[in-house]
Amino acid sequence: MRFCPRLAQSATIASTVLLALGLAGPTSSSAQSTTSNQFSIGSSLEATADPPVPRPHTKHCEVTLLTDKAFADFNNKNFSFTPPADCPGPWSKVIFTGDFSIQPGVQFDRTGLVFFGNVNIYFGTTAEPLQSQTDTWHVERDLTDYSSLFKTPQTGFASLGNIVGVDGLTSTIFGTFKIEFYQADFINPAPRTADLVLPLPDNGNGAVGLNNTTPEFTQTFTLPKNIESAYIDVLAESQSSEEQWFLCLPSNVASDVGVCGNTAFRQVNISIDGKPAGVAPIFPWIYTGGVDPGLWIPIPGVQTLNFLPYRVDLTPFAGVLSNGQQHTVGVTVFNAFNFFSTLATLLVYQDHGSNQVTGALTEDTLTDPDPAVVSNVAFDSHGNGGGTATVTSKQNFTIAGFVNTSHGRVNTKVDGNVNFSNVQTVTSTANTFGQGVVQTSTVNQKTTTQDGFLFTTKENDVSYPFNINYLETLESNGDIGQVTTVDQNFQRNETDTLEGFPIFRSSVSNEVSSGDTATFVASPTGFSLGPNSGQSSKQTYVYHDTLGNCYSRTLTAANNKLTGVKDGASCPHGIRW
Repeated sequence: MRFCPRLAQSATIASTVLLALGLAGPTSSSAQSTTSNQFSIGSSLEATADPPVPRPHTKHCEVTLLTDKAFADFNNKNFSFTPPADCPGPWSKVIFTGDFSIQPGVQFDRTGLVFFGNVNIYFGTTAEPLQSQTDTWHVERDLTDYSSLFKTPQTGFASLGNIVGVDGLTSTIFGTFKIEFYQADFINPAPRTADLVLPLPDNGNGAVGLNNTTPEFTQTFTLPKNIESAYIDVLAESQSSEEQWFLCLPSNVASDVGVCGNTAFRQVNISIDGKPAGVAPIFPWIYTGGVDPGLWIPIPGVQTLNFLPYRVDLTPFAGVLSNGQQHTVGVTVFNAFNFFSTLATLLVYQDHGSNQVTGALTEDTLTDPDPAVVSNVAFDSHGNGGGTATVTSKQNFTIAGFVNTSHGRVNTKVDGNVNFSNVQTVTSTANTFGQGVVQTSTVNQKTTTQDGFLFTTKENDVSYPFNINYLETLESNGDIGQVTTVDQNFQRNETDTLEGFPIFRSSVSNEVSSGDTATFVASPTGFSLGPNSGQSSKQTYVYHDTLGNCYSRTLTAANNKLTGVKDGASCPHGIRW
C-alpha cells in the first residue's frame, strides 16, 4: 500500500516508481500498550486523539489471544479461546484490544485482521516504520453486541501478511491481542445483545476481494424462525491500484495518465435474496504509506489503524428471514475497479417469547445507484492535458416491514437519503502532474418503530467531508517533488425519540488535516522516498451526548514530531468518559 508519483507513469517521463519507503524508527521487538511516551512532545511515535472504549467500574477479566506474535510472512496466526471462568457473564462491556509494534527499517503499511470463529473482530492497517526506534500503537473495539460469540470455547486467527528479507524490506511487525470482559451489576446492567453473530464470508479465509470481475459475494443462511430484528456490520478496504479510489477518473481517460478508472464513486450495497436491502458509504481511508508517508508521522489519518464498521438496519426483512427458508445475503462494492477487501457480520436478535414469528416486507424503493458523470478531462498522446470531472449520486428510499411477535405486531420503516459528490481537477504536463478533490458523502437515515401504540425513532446522520490536493514536479536532477495537503473528517450525529420527544442525542467528530512536501529520489531502478520538509498535521476528536458524557482531544505535529496535546477544550465541564 503506497502512492507512486504519476509523473513516473507519463509517456514523457521515465519508468514507474518502485517504492515509497517508510521513514524509520525504534528497536524493541515486543508490542507495547500506549503510554505517556506516545504523547511526549518531540516524539514521532504513533499518536491518535481517538478515545478508549468507555469501561464500567465493575469486576473484569481479560483473555489473551496472542502474545507478542511476530508477523513476517503471510501465514495466519491461530489461537484458541476459553471463556473466563472468573467472569462468566452477563457482561456489561466486552472490548477487543490490540497492541502493535514495528521494528525500525523499511516496510510497507500492512493490513491486519483478527477473526474469532470466522467473525471479524478487528480490521485496520499498520504504521510504516520509523528510522531510529520501534514504533508502537494501541487499538480498541467495542464488541459488546457480539457477546454471544464469547460464551463458548472458540478458535480464531490473526491475518497480517508481511514480507521481510525481500526487495529491501526489513521490518517485522508484532502484535498482542486480548479481549476484556466486564461483569454486569445493578448500575451497569448487561445490554441486549445479538443472539447470533454470523460471518460473511464464512469460509475460514477472511475477507473477500471484490473487483470488476467479482462484483459481489454472497452467504446463504438457514436462520431461526423467530427473528425480531437484524443488522449487518460492513467493512470495505480499498487496495491495489484503487487504494486511493477517490482519485480515480472516468475510464475513458484514466489509462492515459495511469490512474484507476470507473470514476471516483464507490459504495457498498447490501441485498437479501437479490433484493436491495441497504447502503453503506465507504470512508476515504488513507494508510500510513498513502499519497506521501511523511503526512502521517506521527499522526495517522482518520481510522487508519482501526477501521470503524458501518451498521445497516435490516429489521424490515425480519419477517421474511423468519419464514424457515434459506436466505442469501449479498455484499457489493458498486463501481469497484480493481480490489476492495470486503467482509460483513450479520447480527440477529430473536423473540425469546416465541418459537415462530410471522411477517412481511411491505415496501422497498431502494434501487442501485445511478451516478451522474460530467467530465471535460482530456489528454493528448503524450499524457498532457487535464480538466475537471464531477461524479454525483443521490438515492432516497424507504424500506418497511413488520413482524408479529410474542408482544404484538412491530412495524419498522427505514427512510434513507444518500448523497455523494466528488469534484476533481487534474493537470498533466511534461514536468508536472496534480490532482485536487473536494468530496462529500452523507447518509441521513431515520428508523421508525411502532410497537403496539408506542412510536420510537432513531436518526443516524453520517458525513465524510474530504479534501485532497497534490502536485508533483519533475526537478532538473531527475527527482520528483510533491506538495500535498489532506483533510479528512468523520462526523456522526444520532438522535433517539420516544413519542416524538428526544430522549438521547450524541455527536462525534474526528478530523485530521495534514500537509507535507516530499521528494522522490531517482535511481537506475525507479524512485525511492527521500527527505520531506514542512510537514504539519492536526487531529481533533470530539464526542458529547445528552447524558453528560464528553471527550475532547487535539494533537498537533510539525516536522514529523508531536508538538501539542490539548484535552477537554470542547468539554465545558471537563472530560467525562
